[in-house]
Amino acid sequence: MPIRTSLTLLLLISFLCDSFAQNNTADLILRNGRIIDGTGNSWFKSNIAISNGKIVAIGQLKDWSATRTIDVQNQIIAPGFIDVHTHIEGDEKRNPTADNFILDGVTTVVTGNCGLSKTNIGSYFAMLDSLQTSINIASLIGHNDVRKAAMGTANRTPTESEMQRMEEIVANAMKNGAVGFSTGLIYIPGTYSNTEEVVRLAKVAARFNGVYASHIRSEGDSVVPAIREAINIGIEANIPVEISHFKVSGQQNWGRSKETIQLVEEARTAGHDVTIDQYPYTASSTSLSTLLPDWVLADGNDSINARLNRPEIKEQVIQHMIKNLKKRSLKHFSYTVVASYKADTSFNGLSIEAINQRLGKPHKVYAESETIIEMMLKGGASMVFHGMSEKDVSNIMKVPYNMIASDAGIRVFGSGNPHPRGYGTNARVLGKYVREKNILSLEEAIRRMTSLPARKFNIENRGILREGAIADIVVFDEKTVDDLSTFEQPHQYSIGFSYVIVNGQLTVDQGKHTGTRAGKVIRWVGGK
Repeated sequence: MPIRTSLTLLLLISFLCDSFAQNNTADLILRNGRIIDGTGNSWFKSNIAISNGKIVAIGQLKDWSATRTIDVQNQIIAPGFIDVHTHIEGDEKRNPTADNFILDGVTTVVTGNCGLSKTNIGSYFAMLDSLQTSINIASLIGHNDVRKAAMGTANRTPTESEMQRMEEIVANAMKNGAVGFSTGLIYIPGTYSNTEEVVRLAKVAARFNGVYASHIRSEGDSVVPAIREAINIGIEANIPVEISHFKVSGQQNWGRSKETIQLVEEARTAGHDVTIDQYPYTASSTSLSTLLPDWVLADGNDSINARLNRPEIKEQVIQHMIKNLKKRSLKHFSYTVVASYKADTSFNGLSIEAINQRLGKPHKVYAESETIIEMMLKGGASMVFHGMSEKDVSNIMKVPYNMIASDAGIRVFGSGNPHPRGYGTNARVLGKYVREKNILSLEEAIRRMTSLPARKFNIENRGILREGAIADIVVFDEKTVDDLSTFEQPHQYSIGFSYVIVNGQLTVDQGKHTGTRAGKVIRWVGGK
């Protein structure tokens, strides 16, 4: 055999051996796990190899080696959870490791919900690129902030030039990677908008194949027309609809979940892409200002304070709050609990009723209403409202097009008395609604947390475990996973999540956050 031919053959053999070795070497291998791939299919025993941030092999992997191999000892291996309803703006720099999300199995969040977002999405994403967080972040463009940028908090219909300015902001946001357009139609100034305004802006997001996510106008007495409005906006704008934190609020509305679910069922039967998300608690959390009539809250803090300091307006506001309380068949503001009140942090964790008793004020609803106004005049507060029934929560949990979402921000451990959903949403579903109540199968719960939100919000190459997918992965013990966070003691991380991997990087190792910040900005480019 000629020398040149022999050398060529040896080089070819060497190349093939190197390629074989390279193809059988990974950065990380997870062995002996029960894989739930996110599709809803039953678990199967297998191993996963990860290299360069992606899943490179799923199977027996007999001839594979890795820089690190973890025997997960029959635990569940699932896609990283995708939380489609969060509010992290302003928290990223305070706690970029986002421990409360990561330790609850969340690897990706969608922020910009309820009409609240940064208006310059390009600049916001650039900041996140520079900061680097432990979680992946996608964002919606929020109607309330878009409206403020164009016309402040005025209680009126926009002029055509203002409308065009809003359309321009939404279009730029979508061009810069927003996944859709959100509204918060109980918040100022979104509550002052009419349906036609929202449709025009939703049509802009639709041009870029985005989604319309809405905190609807009412989740209480007027919940039915509010749901119908959201569905009709989707139909008129030709855009998929996501109804945020689907619920029925107020004791007088308990049991209406059958009615509200039926509305969505009818829309889906008619061929409209309408889905919902839910947090697994009987209490909501939002601003103290939502107790006041909308018209009081127009035109900024100075105008609000001026109105509330006028005796005749103050009396109207008090009567408004008392009337709404009576609808709940309650005698006191015991269902309203302070989460964070900067003017007096000793109020944190107390109901308005308890605050009044502590201050030595009359144990009367009128006096409690006065306290609410006083708190508003001192800057307002973040509140927890106990107003839903467990039966409705369970009914909604059964709906197959329902995603699990926290409606939370990045927590700073020990700060305030926040809603426990910020720490334990996913663990609570897996522990209470899967393991204890058997409302969902484990595979179905995982689908709701992974592939369903990935599809809805155009989060590509995540949410399913398959070869070639990005390696966002959680490993947990389904027998011990649990939420420890409570309303009384919220600052407690979930347990049971042994390993969390974000973009191929081990971010939770044996239940402890490693400090790794491998999260990425997720830019939706489907409309470009």
